[in-house]
Amino acid sequence: MNEKFALRALAFDAYGTLYDVHSIGAACEALFPGKGMDLSRLWRTKQLEYTWLRSLMGRYEAFETITTEALRFCCRTLGLPLTQSDTTALLQSYRNLALFPEVRDALDGLQGRKKAILSNGSPAMLNALVKNSGVADSFDAVISVDELRIYKPWPAVYDLVTQHLGVARSEVGFVSSNFWDICGATSFGFRTFWINRTGAPRDELGQQPYREIRGLDELKPFLD
Repeated sequence: MNEKFALRALAFDAYGTLYDVHSIGAACEALFPGKGMDLSRLWRTKQLEYTWLRSLMGRYEAFETITTEALRFCCRTLGLPLTQSDTTALLQSYRNLALFPEVRDALDGLQGRKKAILSNGSPAMLNALVKNSGVADSFDAVISVDELRIYKPWPAVYDLVTQHLGVARSEVGFVSSNFWDICGATSFGFRTFWINRTGAPRDELGQQPYREIRGLDELKPFLD
């Protein structure tokens, strides 16, 4: 069978792939003028670090808890006075992240295959985000690592897609803008598509994507 027609399902990472995590920079800037993007960038870095470190330690905490802890650390590091009301406001902003500009139309054009989100996000965060952005009807499943209480790129996490969608791993196309996530999915056996919007170099992790694209609107030609 031609490889272009072998994929029965598509799975998408959420944060950084469908949703611009740095769209929260506006909320950060409103609270901390002149420091908004510095906080946004450091926050995202520590958020990811904490998922990996907690997985290695076997000390799982929900993503919303990790996001809060990372925010507190970053504000201490940057010398920003974070109140409880600030924390609440910023976490609420995480449920209203902006879709990347091409995503809505691209999802509408990807008919004929099962589609799922596979994310580190907590279920409540993810469900609110998908609902608030108006794309809930685009997906057959919104899957959180919370089911397994361990974070990507742990191999069993990717197997959640096959279980929820009823497909084999070789039949799944996986889309992410995070190269470490692409490596985990490739190692598991998914056909991977790396969205590289910024022209970033590839990490040296022993795995390569099936295709590199600049946005979700470039995916469809590789499918049909």
